[in-house]
Amino acid sequence: MRHSVVLEYQKCLGCTTCIKNCPTEAIRVRNGKATILPNRCIDCGTCLRVCPHHAVTSVPDSFNSLQNYQYTIAVPDPALYGQFHNLNDPNLVLASLLELGFDSVYESAGGAELLTGYLGSRPADSGRPVPEISSVCPAVVRLIRIRFPSLLGHICPLLLPGELAAILAREKAVADTGLSPQEIGIFSIVPCSSLVTSASSPDGQIAPVLDGAFAIRDVYKALLPAMTRLAGRPLPQLSLAGRGGVGWAFSGGESYAHRAQRYVAVDGIENVIRMLEEIEDGRLPEADFIELRACTQGCVGGCFNVENPFTARMRLKRLMGELPEARSVYQPGSRVDELIASTQKPEYYPTFLLDPDRRVAMEKMRQIQVLEDQLPGLRCGSCGAPSCRAFAEDVVMGRASEDDCIFKVRERMQHMTGKNDADEYLPAPFRRRRGLPKDPPSQTGL
Repeated sequence: MRHSVVLEYQKCLGCTTCIKNCPTEAIRVRNGKATILPNRCIDCGTCLRVCPHHAVTSVPDSFNSLQNYQYTIAVPDPALYGQFHNLNDPNLVLASLLELGFDSVYESAGGAELLTGYLGSRPADSGRPVPEISSVCPAVVRLIRIRFPSLLGHICPLLLPGELAAILAREKAVADTGLSPQEIGIFSIVPCSSLVTSASSPDGQIAPVLDGAFAIRDVYKALLPAMTRLAGRPLPQLSLAGRGGVGWAFSGGESYAHRAQRYVAVDGIENVIRMLEEIEDGRLPEADFIELRACTQGCVGGCFNVENPFTARMRLKRLMGELPEARSVYQPGSRVDELIASTQKPEYYPTFLLDPDRRVAMEKMRQIQVLEDQLPGLRCGSCGAPSCRAFAEDVVMGRASEDDCIFKVRERMQHMTGKNDADEYLPAPFRRRRGLPKDPPSQTGL
């Protein structure tokens, strides 16, 4: 898998902020620089948001990729509409994309409406696991694959709205232009790093259906002059989506489109993890549908957006008031059924596998537990790992040395000097108190 989240080592100061916030413990700090364990990264973008030195970035595709194709199609995410002030017609944005050089547009929100119709028309199935979990956020799907494998059967069919839109758009372009599929380039315009990674490494497809992905923040800058030129002019009807599809851009919008009666919409990766833990423990039996988004407020909170997610959500809800309920209507037995039936089922990704040999793995697990019991359990990050458990695993797996722990260094200094205390070798917050200070004098005079 080619991840879109990368580190700029020149900017990294080894401050350990990222390792303490990564939801899958995918980052370590070694030799004063952060490194990412690629098999654990889910491209959620948390490290991009928390890094105080902007040393973590996500790399979308370059606009130069458009030159490799005779016919290009843009597949914008509905979160794009929330970036503009006073937008009351999506056709202004879509027409401006054509001004930028795209030959056609096909909204991801149109694919969302087709998926909504498919999911709503399915016959009741008593064997379907409850609650059903949305698959629209690739970061959440990858999180489940590596941390919650028991919930894989709860995930909806793995076909993203943008992927469905891309497939249908390519087929239409082939019919309209007579070009071969390879001569047609389809590029999504996305709000987050996980969708960039998904464009090249989709979870539910055997091969990529998109030819690249551009960041909303980059397209936004180019769109503004074009939108200014087109403002006030008659616009062609390019939009394929109504309220139901546009609402998928923020948390709760997908559930609204499904007309789910008993649903839970959760946003923010830490909240998602807590919800998954509750589902795994069987503490949420009354919900039929769970909508999980890694970013705050959903896709409008993605790291590639320009506007504040709360502002963007407000704008989208206002825009939805100007739209019909839906423009893309699902027809049972259509091409949509074939595409969804051909998607792959999510599989467990054993990123935490200690060894292929179970006996060796059990011995390593025992060593990890023994070492963890000797550590202070403070999650200080001074060793370059996010937790004492992760550090113990790194030592056993040969990725770190016991001497990387400052508390182990103190023990060694105590042994070498014959003293009972070696706190001078520790940073101030971790030194033992030698005596409590006296209470300060009262400021009230009582």
